[in-house]
Amino acid sequence: MLLPHPALRSFNFDAAIVDLDGTMVDTLGDFSAALNAMLADLQLPAIPPAAIETMVGKGSEHLIRSVLAHVEVADIEAVYPQAWERYQHHYLAINGQHAEVYAGVREGLEALRAQGLRLACLTNKPLSFAQPLLAAKGLAGLFEQVFGGDSFERKKPDPLPLLKTCEALGSAPRHTLMIGDSSNDAKAARAAGCPVVLVSYGYNHGEPVRDVDAEACIDSLVELTRAGEPLSA
Repeated sequence: MLLPHPALRSFNFDAAIVDLDGTMVDTLGDFSAALNAMLADLQLPAIPPAAIETMVGKGSEHLIRSVLAHVEVADIEAVYPQAWERYQHHYLAINGQHAEVYAGVREGLEALRAQGLRLACLTNKPLSFAQPLLAAKGLAGLFEQVFGGDSFERKKPDPLPLLKTCEALGSAPRHTLMIGDSSNDAKAARAAGCPVVLVSYGYNHGEPVRDVDAEACIDSLVELTRAGEPLSA
């Protein structure tokens, strides 16, 4: 299937793989609530959302260790097991309550499906967090496959999750569009051989997303099925 977006006209797509946090759903409020409840349980100081935002995207293990480092825990590995248990407890309790679907996401995904693309969600978030969030936000039914950070041996930016997701979709990497919000997504896509588009509004570890190597940077998923001028390429 040829998409009309100018930066993608040379590609023939069968499927698309879509990231979750920062791409489809703004989950910073959930992260902030769960992590600060975790820190309170550990009798550690709270951390502001702006600091958390730069740590999102590399999986819960990395996120928790980054937060513990930020509050200057001396022996992170000694504290980590209890931190993970408390974080999991709080996140599952509030999952989706402080999160919002970005504008244009549902419409953009529906348009991609209408053009015949098979869709999968691939996130570094644990699958037990990702599936309830997609369901709560009314997005679950748009995806044939959902994979989390614990679905495979390695996480993005390793290409393995993308390659495994392509296999599950029955689509070759060169015919599978990766849609994400960060250098993690772009690096994984490049290594896997997937074309990649990034959204301008996500997290990207606090770095400018337009500096990342990608086919295009878009302000809304609806732009993928429109024939306007590319914002960047």
